[in-house]
Amino acid sequence: MAWKVNHIKEGERKMTQKKKVCMLVHTHSFLDSRIFQKEAKSLQRNGYDVTMIVPRMKGKLFNVNKKPFNTQFLQKRFVHEGIKIVTYHYEQFKPTVDYMQSKVQSKMIFNNPIINLGLAENADVYHAHEITSLFLGIGIKRALAKQGKETKLIFDSHDLIPDPFDQKPKFLEMGKLLDKMLEEIDQMITVSPSIKAWYISKQPTLPIEIVYNSPPLNRSYKPMPPKANALTVGYEGHVSKEKKGSSDKIFNITKECKRNIENFKFKIIGGVLDGQTLPIPNYLKQNITLSGWVEFHDIPKQMTNVDIGWIDFDDLNKSLNRSYALPNKFFSYLNNGIPVIVNKCHDMEQFIRTHHCGIVLNKTKATGKDYAKAIQYLHENRDVLQQMSTNARKAMVELYNWEKMEQRLLSVYDSLLNQSKRFDIG
Repeated sequence: MAWKVNHIKEGERKMTQKKKVCMLVHTHSFLDSRIFQKEAKSLQRNGYDVTMIVPRMKGKLFNVNKKPFNTQFLQKRFVHEGIKIVTYHYEQFKPTVDYMQSKVQSKMIFNNPIINLGLAENADVYHAHEITSLFLGIGIKRALAKQGKETKLIFDSHDLIPDPFDQKPKFLEMGKLLDKMLEEIDQMITVSPSIKAWYISKQPTLPIEIVYNSPPLNRSYKPMPPKANALTVGYEGHVSKEKKGSSDKIFNITKECKRNIENFKFKIIGGVLDGQTLPIPNYLKQNITLSGWVEFHDIPKQMTNVDIGWIDFDDLNKSLNRSYALPNKFFSYLNNGIPVIVNKCHDMEQFIRTHHCGIVLNKTKATGKDYAKAIQYLHENRDVLQQMSTNARKAMVELYNWEKMEQRLLSVYDSLLNQSKRFDIG
């Protein structure tokens, strides 16, 4: 897909040579849409030399659905789409919270083979994507400081983890560890206003920027005329028995909607993780379609015949993270002019209320029947559905597409590398 990129003026960057970025990853796939497809590629395209240090599981790199690559990406080091990939064995680095606490609190230099991989890159910026990879980043930053090299450390908080509502002792200790580690980073990036506010309450002077989980603007999008006698609800992502992407709720929604809506379809873009199955009841097989896991840039094609996007984050009383989430699928729907139906999740509710681009059920715990009623309402009120579609697309065109998020990311890097005084750019 060809993107129109609004580059920062050349004079503003003032890079006499390529600055080096090292992404540190511990649990995500190296092809993760946020890490690789968006951030790493954006930085590489805008003049940075980008390396990713990533885990192998049981000796194999793995895709976003956890499926191992058995015949591809077998080298320890290689270049993929312009990004240098350096790998390590995940099983050799699974530190406990107590271990990480002891090393971080000591303020001393600590070492391990993965930190050595990072040191070998001698990067200007290290960009960590999990608590454990942040631990690695702190080890690298301390070691380079002893060698006389100043480097910058970014923590990219994809989620509010550990979840403040989870009171298990392990997660309480992990929260204390993260609070301590935040003292040694130079910049935080996160994905929603509420997660940003949460961290500001802990570290008021910490520079934090929101980089939403937005896709590149779908420039091939064309508004589709409403289909009077047909309706397709879509779901993008991982399907499981419970929690988000509940297969039981998908089945119940379909069961209810097919009774009253002619030619009703529920389209799943993605599916179960590798090694799992999704048995669809026989009486619903004509109504539920699965695309399987598709390449990142093929998602818009799969969205072309979807009328309504579905998101359900259950157990909100036990998870502040889910309440604060603005997930990839949310913006994928909007990017393709698809209104969203969701239960009462705080940040998605605020967004939908602001841009009038969907329906928020007034329930934190919604059933399949609850969603079916909202779907039926939009089916019967096609003018409302059409206006929400227009609003969804407008929000992405004007405010939330990745091209605009890329500018935020580049501004973060410019402020870190070209200015001595740190500040929060918003």
